[in-house]
Amino acid sequence: MQEVHEGLSRFKVLIIGGGAREHAISLLLYRSAAEPSISSLSSSTNPGILRLCEASRGKCMKGKVTDPKETLNAADEVSPDLVVIGPEEPLFSGVSDVLREKGFIVFGPSSKASIIEKDKGFARHLMWKYKIPGRLRYKAFKDPEEASEYARASGDSVVKPARQAGGRGVRVFGESAEHLSRIARNAAAMYTKRLAEEVRKEYNDIENTIVVEERAEGIEYTAMNVTDGNSFVALPIVEDHPHLYPWDLGPETGGMGSISGPSYMLPFLTREEFEESTGIVEATVKAIYSELKEEYIGVISGQMMLTSLWGPTLIEYYARFGDPEIGNLLFMIESDFLELIDLAARRKLSSYKLEVRGDVYIINKAVAPEGYPLMREKGRGHPIVVNEDRIRSLGCEVLYGGVDIINGRPITTGSRALEVLCRSEVGFEEASRLAEKAIAEVSTLDGYRLIHRWDIGMQEHIGLRVKKAEVARLAYTRRRCKGLNVIYDWIPGKCVIEFDYSSDSKFSQG
Repeated sequence: MQEVHEGLSRFKVLIIGGGAREHAISLLLYRSAAEPSISSLSSSTNPGILRLCEASRGKCMKGKVTDPKETLNAADEVSPDLVVIGPEEPLFSGVSDVLREKGFIVFGPSSKASIIEKDKGFARHLMWKYKIPGRLRYKAFKDPEEASEYARASGDSVVKPARQAGGRGVRVFGESAEHLSRIARNAAAMYTKRLAEEVRKEYNDIENTIVVEERAEGIEYTAMNVTDGNSFVALPIVEDHPHLYPWDLGPETGGMGSISGPSYMLPFLTREEFEESTGIVEATVKAIYSELKEEYIGVISGQMMLTSLWGPTLIEYYARFGDPEIGNLLFMIESDFLELIDLAARRKLSSYKLEVRGDVYIINKAVAPEGYPLMREKGRGHPIVVNEDRIRSLGCEVLYGGVDIINGRPITTGSRALEVLCRSEVGFEEASRLAEKAIAEVSTLDGYRLIHRWDIGMQEHIGLRVKKAEVARLAYTRRRCKGLNVIYDWIPGKCVIEFDYSSDSKFSQG
């Protein structure tokens, strides 16, 4: 950092975005030895980011983060040494492209490279073309009728919008019993057609509307890699908990909490599975360059699942840090995070060495107003009170998300309001207990109900995952030993499709 920026009075960073993810990134950057000035551009005023901007003599600006002109105006006003783009939509709309064209140093992939998240059909196509391990069989469709017919024939399947839509619209259809088979297939067909029509109305920036892919079962986790296109720094594995209610029930959300530690692993993951997962992500960056002739600069995250069929399996990609996953790194990373991000943005990452604490267990729990995620309007407009002093006295940290400052008061926006991050050197259950104490210090002035998942980090919860992983490990290693790599899809009256899962990619690791 010093030799790169020698002579500068103070290193200036502009953060694009204003959620809990960007609050976590701001805190990670703010504690750098470079003592950076933090500025931000977001559509709302995040209380935590505002405080960091004021403390570091930066600017907190409101604007449309997906508008390249507005982001360029903000960058011109601040003259940052580094721009960090948090959410995915600014990447899709070309914000990183415009800023780079004007000479700014940007952490975040180009709009061309960020298609790995934007277009799920492209991501699956890339994995099969370059034989990247961890792939699932799939078909992408433009026509709602064709998608519906395929979904009806597929049996166990997952139906997704082909275009990234913040996790909305994903549905799993399983044939749990023979007598329910026809009902499940009809439901899948009807839902697929309706979703395809809805997606086609809302988005027109990719070719396909729907992806129908094989249903995978297992334990999910996130593998995040920072890259300059050639070198890679793997971050600790984090497990997200997307379901709204305890014990993984209810609708999927943007993430109701996450666990990580100790060190790079999780209790249910082996070193070999960690390396295989990060290898899948690295192989993808190399495939993006081969396919698009575009260097990928930023972070690429693999939402993974440990499955009994294929071991570490790719569910989907993110062209940015996961939320809430990035928050866990606040208590894990000991090296200079600003240096990591800056070197990646300047394509000089090869010399960076990440230092991670190996003795700490992290719990991150999200707090949301009742109504999230299906009826967000109900959760909007409620004044929220957070006793941050008491929470910090427990050794915990608050990350603000769906909160805006209206007339000087923090008000809920209907999304996840905040995340409470706690740590322990004893174990997950102790960190979870501290998080429960911290969440008790969060309330609304009008008495509106706030919800969170109390089970995250409980020993019974983690123990179930460990047992499930052990069963999956026995199954997938046995399949690999026997060379069982081919599966067929049959569309009645039309064709049989062969899927060969042999992992002989020239990009694969090991």
